[in-house]
Amino acid sequence: MRDGSPTGVGVGRSRQKPALLGVATAISAAGRRDAPPRVGQTPRVDSFAGPRASPAALRPNVTKVTFFTPPTRRRITRSQAQPVKKILLGTSVLLLVAACTSDVAVAPPAMTAGSARASQSVATNSYIIDFTANAVPATLSADVAAAGGSLSTTLDGIGLAVATSDDPGFAGRAAKIAGVRVVTQDRIVQWTSPARVSDTVEEAMESTDATSQATTIGATETFRKIQWNVDAVSAPAAWAAGQQGAGARVAVIDGGIWSNHIDIKPNFDAAHSASFVPGRAYNTDVGTFWHGTHVAGIIAAPANNIGTVGVAPKATIIGVKALDNGSGAFSWIIGAIYYAATPIAQGGGGADIINMSLGASFMSNDDGAVQLKNALSKATTYAYQQGVTVIAAAGNSAFDLDHTKNLIFVPAMSDHVISVSATGPLDFAHGATNYDRPASYTNYGQSAIMLAGPGGDAALPGNAVCSYQRFPSGSSLQYCWVLDMVMAPCRGSVSSISSYCWAAGTSMASPAVAGVAALIIGKNGKLPPSQVESILRQSADDLGKPGNDDYYGRGRVNAFRAIQ
Repeated sequence: MRDGSPTGVGVGRSRQKPALLGVATAISAAGRRDAPPRVGQTPRVDSFAGPRASPAALRPNVTKVTFFTPPTRRRITRSQAQPVKKILLGTSVLLLVAACTSDVAVAPPAMTAGSARASQSVATNSYIIDFTANAVPATLSADVAAAGGSLSTTLDGIGLAVATSDDPGFAGRAAKIAGVRVVTQDRIVQWTSPARVSDTVEEAMESTDATSQATTIGATETFRKIQWNVDAVSAPAAWAAGQQGAGARVAVIDGGIWSNHIDIKPNFDAAHSASFVPGRAYNTDVGTFWHGTHVAGIIAAPANNIGTVGVAPKATIIGVKALDNGSGAFSWIIGAIYYAATPIAQGGGGADIINMSLGASFMSNDDGAVQLKNALSKATTYAYQQGVTVIAAAGNSAFDLDHTKNLIFVPAMSDHVISVSATGPLDFAHGATNYDRPASYTNYGQSAIMLAGPGGDAALPGNAVCSYQRFPSGSSLQYCWVLDMVMAPCRGSVSSISSYCWAAGTSMASPAVAGVAALIIGKNGKLPPSQVESILRQSADDLGKPGNDDYYGRGRVNAFRAIQ
């Protein structure tokens, strides 16, 4: 890859046009649109800082709040700026590259740890009622009404119920219902930060090289040459050995998933996808990124001669929407886990694996947060008991979780959850293969991290520009630091079905591990989560301190070894 001057950063596909190099239009923070740059000219950019039958019952009123305080941003001057859009997410750092659209980006942030602080949250008129037993009494509806509330939903298999009331004395009276352990006011939390993206122009052309496709799975994807993440986990070797995750069902509990995307639709189970966000379908969200779409593509984008390929390209994705624009209530996530883990025959999503690339932190002296964490753990325990492997992002605040005992990070620290840290190269554009380098932002700690996966990074200094190769021919220009991130499908413009984004975070590492778990199930059939976890741990490459490392846990997952 060579240095050069960028002329465009978007990637995508048009059914009418062959591949071409687009020119980005710079857009300021105030929305001002500058003239497109001439070739070789740097554009001006301003920096700017029955569970499925009753999802509505799990939904309190939404109020958006802030997740972690963003890390300090790395600033650039206008003369240094390039036509790329970068944002910091609650669990990922994002750069958009969309099809048939226009985009800009500010410089990457310095990925520094902030001081440990709890995620902000907003109380609602919704309450989670936690029973000592897993059964909910038959008289609960009448009991709740007598306490001054209205019963919304019961999750009988885990002894939880959701009720609403505008009466401030409701919780105290409801706590006296027979069998109730505690009644906790629900909270809306920003689990991932809203994406601020603009569109960009560049198009990808579908490959017709059937011979190459037949001999090397995924080799003819447009952006395969910059998908260092699948190489980091030895996924191509697993594919060559005949394992692509066929038969494995992975529920992505996240925001909306763009189900018409060309790298999502072939493996997407629309019939069993569902939303637990009030008034929002499972395939809707806000903006042009769509966090859940990116996550789903990392897991199971098919090998279809265009775009990217997922770690398990024949696995099935179930979209379970529990967030909108990154925001969601605890009850929505609990309901989503319950639904995803419930077998199809019982009205659920029938997942083998649940991926949650989301997270929020709370102080351990916050009694309400502790009670909500316990309710969430009831849901993850239910999934475990149903034979579902649950995997979650460990978070992006560079916290040493071994020495922040007063901090609770969920769902990664919930019961029976595989917590995933992130790795990423530094200067992949110039040939670096240090894929196992701990990402600059990842949370760490032997007590908290189970496994590591490729999440990418944006820590490369400077704003040099490099070229990258596309398939079947041609190249594009991009910031060198961007190529250290993970590329996968995203929403793009309203009409787009072929947009791709770069992003970095434990949000990108967790689905890589979920993809390897899908390969394990694809080979062996349904396995208990304890066995899936055991295979993941035993087959992982033991990095850092032998045995259990602060950053890698039991190791960075290895797809090829996992299917032996």
